[in-house]
Amino acid sequence: MRNANVQSLLVSLIGEARTDALFATLNSPSILADFEPGRVTRAELAQAMNMALFEGLLARSQNGRTYTEEAIAAGGGVYFDHGALRTVRWDQNGALPPGEAAFTRILRPLGFKLNGRYPLDRLGMTGRAYAHEDAPDEISQFFVSELHPERFSETFQQAVSRVVGTSKDPLTPAAIGQLWELERDGTLPLESAQALLPVIVGAFARQHDVPSEADYELLLAESAEMAWISTEGNAFNHATDRVEDVFALSDAEKAKGRPMKPEVERSRSGRVFQTAYRADTVRREFRGKHGETVTRDVPGSFYEFITRHREYDTANRCWKIDLRFDAGNAQGIFKMTANAK
Repeated sequence: MRNANVQSLLVSLIGEARTDALFATLNSPSILADFEPGRVTRAELAQAMNMALFEGLLARSQNGRTYTEEAIAAGGGVYFDHGALRTVRWDQNGALPPGEAAFTRILRPLGFKLNGRYPLDRLGMTGRAYAHEDAPDEISQFFVSELHPERFSETFQQAVSRVVGTSKDPLTPAAIGQLWELERDGTLPLESAQALLPVIVGAFARQHDVPSEADYELLLAESAEMAWISTEGNAFNHATDRVEDVFALSDAEKAKGRPMKPEVERSRSGRVFQTAYRADTVRREFRGKHGETVTRDVPGSFYEFITRHREYDTANRCWKIDLRFDAGNAQGIFKMTANAK
């Protein structure tokens, strides 16, 4: 049985046909089997947001769409493990709160809590994972990374300020109030949740103006990740399907000629294994030297795969899925967007 609240939220946002397609594609958390029509819980709103963000990722990734369509045609689906986004921790960030603060103000009211911090020092970044308190292994996690411009050159920092300094805040006063109410009560009336959903989904996008091509080149020279942020902003960098055997999947996708990462990333724990397609190429606009519009092909978003093995929980004397991430894995996966020319 579908959760009627999640369905109502999605239908109001994207229509019935696209909602039906998402329900046919993605796993449904067991916690959502019990619901009160018209009263939306934080878990239901979190699931609806995640489903909408997944659809947005597929719209930007042809490789992800092809894989998903083939999985559905074969009678399977996608177990949405996590989505990732990139932020910039910088005080000259326009009206947008710096770094992950722009998103924790959304994630926490929806029931997500910090589930690990991962230094990404080779990239000049820090990653943090957020898992849902009500269904951590079934509701997709978020991997939120912050780039630290102070670790780069002064020229780089100036370019960052010019790019992100024009950022707008996507959260309206009404949305901020609804998030506060959701954090306090854990639920919202359906009408309020329907009004809030497009606002929080819209936060996962580029909030700053079109960057100049000169600034893009300055950023790219020192950080492919910051160059990516300059064109894509806070859009989902990637979405991830949790699969039984990522090694077998990698071999099968390579045999089809898909642009797979050469090697599977292996965590130090030996329980988490990840691979991905290379980022899809997208065409983006820039401001040219004389104010003209320039277009060029740049790396966009991509699709990832993960296998999680179980670990023994000694405190509760049971086996559970290892939901943690690995800094080495993450830095290897991030290279999937480092193919700009």
